[in-house]
Order: sequence, then C-alpha cells, then structure tokens
Amino acid sequence: MSPIEPSNRLIVIVGPTAVGKTETAIQLAEQFDGEIVSGDSRLFYRGMDIGTAKPTLEERQRVPHHLIDVADPTEVWSLGVFKNAAKRAIAGIHARNRLPFLVGGTGQYITALIEDWSVPPQQPDTKLREVLEGWAQIIGNDAIYHKLAILDPQAAKNIDPRNLRRTIRALEVILKTGKRFSEQRLKGESPYRVLKIGLKRPRQALYQRIDQRIDQMLKAGLVDEVKNLLERGLDATSPVFSTIGYREIAAYLQGKITLDEAIGLIKKNTRQFVRRQANWFKEHDPQIHWFDMNEKTTREIADLIHGWLKEA
Repeated sequence: MSPIEPSNRLIVIVGPTAVGKTETAIQLAEQFDGEIVSGDSRLFYRGMDIGTAKPTLEERQRVPHHLIDVADPTEVWSLGVFKNAAKRAIAGIHARNRLPFLVGGTGQYITALIEDWSVPPQQPDTKLREVLEGWAQIIGNDAIYHKLAILDPQAAKNIDPRNLRRTIRALEVILKTGKRFSEQRLKGESPYRVLKIGLKRPRQALYQRIDQRIDQMLKAGLVDEVKNLLERGLDATSPVFSTIGYREIAAYLQGKITLDEAIGLIKKNTRQFVRRQANWFKEHDPQIHWFDMNEKTTREIADLIHGWLKEA
C-alpha cells in the first residue's frame, strides 16, 4: 500500500442527532483553516431548513460549507451521487491547501465515502419499481420492509423501516441481480488519511436536547415549512417525507393525526433514529476518538488534531 500524502487528510466528525456537531465543527474549522462538507443526507435539499436543523446562513458565513442546498426535494441524491460530489468537494478543499471536515450523522453515507465503497451500479428499473410500489400499497410499508429483512437482514438493519424509497431500491437491486443488496457494497481502500472524532452525551441529556430542539423547530415555523412543501405538490415518494419531522407534520396537515400526536411521534421517532445511528458509530470502535460534550470538548479535540497534523 502506498503511503497517503498529507494533503489527503480528512477529519470526520460524527455522532447522534442534536449532540452538538454543527457548532463544534465550525469552531474547529475556524481554528484550523478548514471547510465543512456535510455528511447529512437531509441537508442536500432546498426548502428543508427548519426540520433538518440546517446550519444557519450566519453559521455558513463563518466557515465555507459544501453539499448543503444542492438539490430540490423532488430529486433523489443517492449514495453514489453523494460520494462523487463529496470527493469533488474534498479535492477542491485540498487544492486550496485547507483542511476538510466531513460532518454529519448519516452513517451509511460517511462510511461509504471514507471506506470507498463500490456502490451497486444497477440502473433503476422503472417497471419493477412501479410493481414494488404497488405491492407496498397493497400489503403496507411494514410488510414490504419485512420482506426485505427476510431476503437481506443486513440491508434491512441499515434502512429506516419508514423509508419506503430505500426499501424498494434495495429490493429492486436484489431482484434484478439475484444478490443481496448488502453484499454489493464492497469496501475499498480509503483515499484519505482520516481522523475520526465522535461526540457523545449521556442518553437522557441527549433526549432532553432532542425534545428542546423539536420544540424550537415548531416555534421557528416547521408546520409552515411542511405546508409549503405540500403545496408544491410533493408526495409521499419524495425524499422530504421519509425525513423525521416532515412526515409527521404532513400527517397532521392532512388531518390524519392531531398536532400533539405529531409532536409526540417526532420525539419518539427521533429517539429511535439515535439508536439506529449507534449501529454506524459504535462507542467501542477503536477508529473513533470519542469525546463527552462539555465546555472543554472543543479544546481537547483541538489538541488531538494538533498532534495528528504533526504526524508524518
């Protein structure tokens, strides 16, 4: 294996939703002349600001950010599209002699990039996809997800049961190739020299922050944001409505549940999402340097980065 050039360094900051990745990453990028590449699959989409806790314009002015507001909610930014775009963004940061920070909570996307997964090249089969979508309407989303879990337990483990689009995509690839979806993502050799940093909080403290964040989203206009998306004609198959917060508020606006029920579901589903994120970012992973969030955390991480940058 040839040595990785220092210019290919990449700092990765991971952790559960609401742990404090955004502000920590901005402070570190300011200190180390860095730029931030989003590793959050919901920040790609324009018009999804409040419900995704997207960095504010003021925060983005402090440090250059990449892969935020790069697609319409009607588009689908697949894993392969993200991987190529992130590589281009990181190459540009290196070309400017700056330090890239890959930041986010979408474990699959981050892992695929830094491990250089070989993403299944299978082209979409529109007819098969329509058949699967029709089947889902007949038997229900839970039942079709159960079919995937039988055919490919590992793929199902990494897919949100409510994310019908990804469930159908996995089934489509399995049925077209005759191979498990999870087996077709082969790990390659990372093109980067990676320093992986994990942020954590005690579970109950994290849940409290999640509840406070959701309450603040509602005060900031989450209901109106979802209403605007619905008025644009977006439906349940768009990426918007596989996102926690948007699907529950949409159900409220459609008269299916009350607002209080929607809020309760958002909080419950976000906690479940945090537990799924832990499948990607494990506290016993020796490749991740974990830090408990407190007033000293940023300084402690900065000390780690200083030492890492001095290494040959």
